[in-house]
Amino acid sequence: MLAVSAGRIWGFEVSGNDTVATAEILQALERCGVAVGTRGVGLDQDDLRNRVLPLLPDVVYLAVNVRGCTAHVQVVERTRPPHLYRDSDVQNIVACRDGLVTEVTALDGAAAVSPGDTVTAGQLLISGAADSPRGVRLMRATGTVRARTWYTLTVPVPLAAAERAGESGHVTRLSLDAGRRRIKFYGGGSVLGADCAKITEYRPAVLPFGLRLPLSLVTERTVAYDTAPARNAAEAARREGEAQLLYQLRQTIGEDGAVLHTAFSREERNGWLYVTLRAECEEQIGMEVPLITE
Repeated sequence: MLAVSAGRIWGFEVSGNDTVATAEILQALERCGVAVGTRGVGLDQDDLRNRVLPLLPDVVYLAVNVRGCTAHVQVVERTRPPHLYRDSDVQNIVACRDGLVTEVTALDGAAAVSPGDTVTAGQLLISGAADSPRGVRLMRATGTVRARTWYTLTVPVPLAAAERAGESGHVTRLSLDAGRRRIKFYGGGSVLGADCAKITEYRPAVLPFGLRLPLSLVTERTVAYDTAPARNAAEAARREGEAQLLYQLRQTIGEDGAVLHTAFSREERNGWLYVTLRAECEEQIGMEVPLITE
């Protein structure tokens, strides 16, 4: 009996593990052929380490030293960087709009989509929950997901534009500024109509030897203009509408977005020109949302 048991492992002592469970380490050794009853003489440490470490992602070094019938397992755990966020700040990244994924960069978390996938608004892109040998690990998912997106935007622009066609009459009014007081030589106010313009001229009173008095003669000339329908009103409305739509599109896709293709159409209806933009873009569609763990 002593001859049979000599040189075999009948017990284990594990040291150096703070976060990795002892049972997890022993299970990994057993999967690699080192268990109770295994011969402990002549273990190839390098070969054993190369087979065990891939099974223990949080361990960077492992050695098994057999003394008598006991295998002393020494491990060195991986040093993780400190958390840059609170455990309560775990989050997912979801799509803020529909698109065709072109690029996925998951800095932390598990990518849930790949280039070529079609996604809809609200769909999970990068998960803050990932499987690990010790169960589900929650984290703050970070990264970017770029996608091709499509937009249809419409803006109405009024067509009832008018322009000045010529002068139809004018009125001249005189007044005197004495210090801060104005003495008017006419009745009524000086409110202008929508199609009027006013030109004001000030003539200060100056004595022959150059002394300027605190008096000024004020001449107001009010000119009225006829109006006519603006020439090329539809063309001007089209340009204005297209400019508004392009500005709105660029504000939507952000500075890192790219406009790949645009096409405009227009329709006149009830005195308005409806300008429509159809655009294809590439942009970052990832949006951070809290990960609910309850």
